[in-house]
Amino acid sequence: MHWEKVYASKQPNEVSWTQQTPQTSLDFIHRFNLSKEARIIDIGGGDSKLVDHLLSEGYENITVLDISAKAIDKAKQRLSERAADVTWIISDVIDFEPRLSYDIWHERATFHFLTTDEEVKKYAAVVERAVSGYLMIATFSDTGPEKCSGLTVKRYNEIQLAKEFAKSFEKIHCLQEDHVTPFHTRQNFLFCGFKKLNRNTNH
Repeated sequence: MHWEKVYASKQPNEVSWTQQTPQTSLDFIHRFNLSKEARIIDIGGGDSKLVDHLLSEGYENITVLDISAKAIDKAKQRLSERAADVTWIISDVIDFEPRLSYDIWHERATFHFLTTDEEVKKYAAVVERAVSGYLMIATFSDTGPEKCSGLTVKRYNEIQLAKEFAKSFEKIHCLQEDHVTPFHTRQNFLFCGFKKLNRNTNH
């Protein structure tokens, strides 16, 4: 499997998406202004450092989902005894069957690997079922790379991304940001935060 090979053969400084401090993601999560008891799921979080920072900030209900068992193993080793405070799920996100609802769904650098309409629709359906509060997605912008990790990706502008989730979410805030890779190249990301629509209102 592609991602098992990637995580088995490469260190964090050898993959483009590595961030020491995922500051923009943290800023979005803080902006949602929820308590430390908020249920947060990090999609494709594998070996990401977001979970480290959330634990250090005192968040108590963190789940990390990744398709790669190897990526999750690396994160558990890095976190050592703190790994026991996290719920770990190995699954392809479009096959994920959530057993509870999440206050925050965070995802960076996974969505753009879903390149067919069917995959995107499946993802949106999972999000609709899983999220009761806020959604944050960071994906390649329309000026971002056309390929990543040897795979073709799908790029988005703000309007296109919002449209994929418009059935159940309203857009709050978006920004674009250059991510500087460990190889000193630049990748332009689009970050967007959304709020679940309340069906009891006139939306």
